[in-house]
Amino acid sequence: MYLNRTGDIIDCMNRYGKMRSPFLFAISYDMQEAYLFPVAELNRTEDVLYDFGGNTNTRAIVKRNYVSPVLIARPVSFVRYKRSFDIVHRNLLRGNSFLTNLTCATPVQCNLSANEIFYRSKAPYKLYIKGRFVVFSPETFVRIQNGMISSYPMKGTIDASLPNARERILGDVKESAEHATIVDLIRNDLSRVATQVEVSRYRYIDLVNTSNGDLLQVSSEIKGRLEGYYNERLGDILFSLLPAGSITGAPKKKTMEIIAEAETCPRGFYTGVMGYFDGFDLDSAVMIRFMEIRETGFLFKSGGGITAKSRAEAEYNEMKQKIYVPICRNLTDTGW
Repeated sequence: MYLNRTGDIIDCMNRYGKMRSPFLFAISYDMQEAYLFPVAELNRTEDVLYDFGGNTNTRAIVKRNYVSPVLIARPVSFVRYKRSFDIVHRNLLRGNSFLTNLTCATPVQCNLSANEIFYRSKAPYKLYIKGRFVVFSPETFVRIQNGMISSYPMKGTIDASLPNARERILGDVKESAEHATIVDLIRNDLSRVATQVEVSRYRYIDLVNTSNGDLLQVSSEIKGRLEGYYNERLGDILFSLLPAGSITGAPKKKTMEIIAEAETCPRGFYTGVMGYFDGFDLDSAVMIRFMEIRETGFLFKSGGGITAKSRAEAEYNEMKQKIYVPICRNLTDTGW
């Protein structure tokens, strides 16, 4: 089901939650569009495929003689990127924002279809909607389990093959400040809907395998307790936290105005959130590592956080570094 009114999206999510009816959802960055699917319907279609940590409408199979993935990207020029960067940077220097996430859309050609990319990519959260997009996200948005709500903002990426990569990313002053800003923002966001909010893990590292080599990514864990019949308020809870702080910046409202001025391509569902409710618990992800399906190929949308200390060249390179598909390296994959 496609919905294009915020109130209708919230009401529908609350209704499914109250009935404890399992459903899948995807919500756009501007919170004006959403797909909501009862899980029972998704077991009878290949137009929508999902895999959220094992909750999936696919099954394991073995395929052989895979075609090696080829990804040809045509990023925006540095001159064009810098125009957007300069708008963001001026606002940072004026104190209008402490951190702003700047994103770009890169035309990409790939020898794999969106369906094949879904099946062959390796990520904690995957979603394919025919004719719209395929996303393979490493970043959890929120989890709700046994009355606890948890968020896992991800900020900080480095090529794992670089010498002392772990020490370099953890010791980087700019990355450290960016991460601290987002953790503080998410902690405040969770305090709107939960009590006893705390940072339970700070700046831990995950290894991500990609078609372009391994990356290290830095995350934190923030937890709080939900009160009452929270399953009846799923839509209200999620929309109180949207858009995700990790892909906007701080302060959120003003930073979103800066993003609207600086970015040259609408985000759409990119940097929105997607999730799965099983009738009791909810798991969701930020829709990053995102390929929008076009008639002539794909638009791969990527970006990163900008601070007053950021350098345009480094941020431009990070945006390009995130254009990848995390293809499985073995012969066992998921599919029908």
